[in-house]
Amino acid sequence: MSINATFIAQIVVFLILLWVINKFIVPPISKMIDERSKKIAEGLAAAERGQKDLDEAKSRADEVVREARDRANQILDQASRRSNELVEQARHTAVAEGDRLIAAAKQQTELEATKAREDLRKQVAELTVRSASKVLGREIDPAKHADILGKLASEI
Repeated sequence: MSINATFIAQIVVFLILLWVINKFIVPPISKMIDERSKKIAEGLAAAERGQKDLDEAKSRADEVVREARDRANQILDQASRRSNELVEQARHTAVAEGDRLIAAAKQQTELEATKAREDLRKQVAELTVRSASKVLGREIDPAKHADILGKLASEI
């Protein structure tokens, strides 16, 4: 194999082509590859940060839900206690009102019994006066003999 001028020219052109490729084509391609790898690295870092933020948000959400459940249970317990207090208070009020009504009814009954006794005494006194006037044969004046009738009524 003989090295001739064509082969040397091809080697020179090839070397010039390598130099041009290395000088003008490789740096922009290398720059694009570096930028692309940098974007990919940033994307992966952002994805990791996003995953970490998501995990933190989930834990915060779980904590908020747990606190809300605890607060709801506290509110339910307070409502239950308050309702029991209200029921107990209403029961006491009802008992007191019942006692008051019973006392008022007893008092009313006593008043009516006293009034009935007084009415009965008056009727007995009138009957006694009528009976005595018939027995004596003359009429007794209730106005003149009021003190006697009063004593009679009180004895009855």
